Amino acid sequence: MKCINELPYPAIMVEKPNIDYAYILLQDYAGAISETTAILMYSYQKFLNIEEEFTKTIRTIAITEMHHLDILGQLIYKLGLNPVYKTLQSNNNNMLPWTSDFVNYNTNLETILKYNIKSETNAIINYKKHYELIDDIYIKQNIARIIEDEKVHLKCFNNLLEQYRKK
Repeated sequence: MKCINELPYPAIMVEKPNIDYAYILLQDYAGAISETTAILMYSYQKFLNIEEEFTKTIRTIAITEMHHLDILGQLIYKLGLNPVYKTLQSNNNNMLPWTSDFVNYNTNLETILKYNIKSETNAIINYKKHYELIDDIYIKQNIARIIEDEKVHLKCFNNLLEQYRKK
């Protein structure tokens, strides 16, 4: 199963520094639904060696998520903020550190796949919200490209779930 999007990535640049935009991107960088969470969750799932097709797929997806983390980190830095593994609380200006409590440690393949589908769906929803909040053409291009990858990941997890249910 091919779980890689072959489209090129746009240049990693910003129109001008903007701390507000950086804080928005920190949510995608190190929030509960973030690239950091996805990378560590998928890495954990890969170690389980549940099923060969799943293990190969999850490794490929985790590598793509690492690329997203790099893109976001560079954008956050260019916007004028240190890309730390923290994010703003939604109800105040306190920074919350990323925590491993964000990772789902389930070991059942069907449950994992359902959770990963939900996670990728939520990531797409968040990225779309952030796309609307940010008025910087370069950041929007990067977010749009990342969304395309997340859609591929969603399709792959749905295909794996369908295959699993047929067994």
